[in-house]
Amino acid sequence: MMLRHFAPFLFALAVGTAAAADTSRMKAGVFDPPRAAPPISMRAVDGTQFSLDRHRGKVVVLVFGYTACGDVCPVTAGMLAQARRKLGDRADKLQVVFVSVDPERDTPQALREYLANFDKSFIGITGTEQQMAAIRNAYGIQAKSHPLGAGKNDYVISHSTFLYLIDPQGKLRALMPFGHSPADIVHDFEILMGR
Repeated sequence: MMLRHFAPFLFALAVGTAAAADTSRMKAGVFDPPRAAPPISMRAVDGTQFSLDRHRGKVVVLVFGYTACGDVCPVTAGMLAQARRKLGDRADKLQVVFVSVDPERDTPQALREYLANFDKSFIGITGTEQQMAAIRNAYGIQAKSHPLGAGKNDYVISHSTFLYLIDPQGKLRALMPFGHSPADIVHDFEILMGR
């Protein structure tokens, strides 16, 4: 399930403008001008300290989702895994970071096991509700739970399904809506890497 709700700053998104060099050919909507990606610094689900700054030199794709998602999240994760395979020996220059919108159920172990089903290089981020809400707010991500029954964990979450593309210099460059192909990710990766 997804909310098609844009945060106010996303209205500044310019799709395919020629003002930014080469990004006019991108499949994703381009931020014009590019801006520094809001920082994320916390422990990843593999126990290491995660920071966006440590991934300079790579294209980072931020995905917001949750492990109990039955539709959009697994499709997106599978698509990104296919994109990495298409990159072959350059796959290490594309880092997928999956940010949980369901910290209540997405324990580090649950998220680690979930992501390993798609690609072992994917980094998972989960934490307290306050930590995750701060990240969602920084990126304009909406998430809302909808009860399915009486149980505490019996709910689904509708959430924004954008992919954020961050360039090798740490700039937020583009926003890709749900439904794009692995080839589109590879295409935009090549542009952001300056090829």
